[in-house]
Amino acid sequence: MPSSRRAFLGAAGALLLTGCSSDVLGLRRAVRVAVSWSGQELRAFHKVLDGLGALDYPVEVVPLGDDISTAFGARSTRRPDIVMLPQPGLVPRHLSDLEPMPDDLAPLGQARLWNELLTHNGTTYGVPFKTAHKSAVWYRPSVFEQAGVQPPRLWSEWLTLNRTLTQAGITPLSLAAGDGWVLTDFLENVLLGIAPSVYVGLAAATDPRPSQQPQFGAALRLLGTMWSAPGVLAGGVKESLVQQFPDALIEVFGHRRAAMVLASDFAEPVVRSFAADPDDIGLFTFPPMGPGAAAPVVVGGDVMVLPKPTRDDARDLVRRLSARTAADPWIKEGGFLVDGRVSGYTPELTRLAVQLTEPGEQLQFDLSDQLGRLGDINGLWRVLTDFLIQVGGRGAAVVPGAVDDAIDEMRKVEES
Repeated sequence: MPSSRRAFLGAAGALLLTGCSSDVLGLRRAVRVAVSWSGQELRAFHKVLDGLGALDYPVEVVPLGDDISTAFGARSTRRPDIVMLPQPGLVPRHLSDLEPMPDDLAPLGQARLWNELLTHNGTTYGVPFKTAHKSAVWYRPSVFEQAGVQPPRLWSEWLTLNRTLTQAGITPLSLAAGDGWVLTDFLENVLLGIAPSVYVGLAAATDPRPSQQPQFGAALRLLGTMWSAPGVLAGGVKESLVQQFPDALIEVFGHRRAAMVLASDFAEPVVRSFAADPDDIGLFTFPPMGPGAAAPVVVGGDVMVLPKPTRDDARDLVRRLSARTAADPWIKEGGFLVDGRVSGYTPELTRLAVQLTEPGEQLQFDLSDQLGRLGDINGLWRVLTDFLIQVGGRGAAVVPGAVDDAIDEMRKVEES
């Protein structure tokens, strides 16, 4: 998943430190941890580090934001010792830059979902730190009650719900189209819901070609049906295109100008900070696309990797951060899920955590992450942004032509 969402809680400050930097004081060399977090997330991570107790070495936290991939650049005394990578799909492309995980931590990277990304030829190159549930929809129950509706159990019910809300004078959806990854999250849920085998095939392909898959076009048509409905998007397309992730949350829970928003579990701190009524917070997950189908669950997360060459102090810190209770301070802050853990959360996040562990769920990692350049800001992000511009609020009649245009645009990206 592209890391721009990490800025949604505030701009990162200058270099932040835990302990003392050896570059200044000549002490034992600090373990440098590169992260993409800022604002509340960065503060929460510092609380996690503080909770580890006294360490034999200083720790230096380097917030790189969208430039997190530069952590794999030239070797130097200033390079990171640990990278909190928000795009697990990058691990297979950087094996030559990474040290294997210590044997005692390897099983963590071999767990369900993570194994295909973090383990190669029997060697584990990363372990999960933070899991993200990308199929969550936050809403205001009072608005649903006012309109006499319930959370949808099927995709078709969601479309009906939107119509009912608009007829009642309520704007259904706040969309953070200014962050392209929100648009890809929407498409990924639809595609996974209608064609899981195609989703998996694209994720595993060495030369993926979404434009050649009829189901990719079908997913666009379904998504276009929702986005093209008049009155569905708060502020219309114009406002949606400049709306960042936190703004979309505030639109629902602060300004109360929309009923719901597709937003991962890490939205929880913003939702609770801005909710005018703390009891008026509800959550449902992306519904199945049809009767008898499994509900899609798109998963993201942050994994810990060790750039070459590594040191014993870095391995020690990874071990400590991998401990079952290490993330408790962040869990207390909200918006944090630990892989395989289902306790200690708020009721909303507990529901998400349980869904991530239940057998038979249709769980898959974020596709845009695994597509590499095809899924980034110049690929699927841009294709979906242009698609939204064409269809947003203009009625279903425009969708077929817009789908054809989006497929042509995706083909150009694939061939470039």
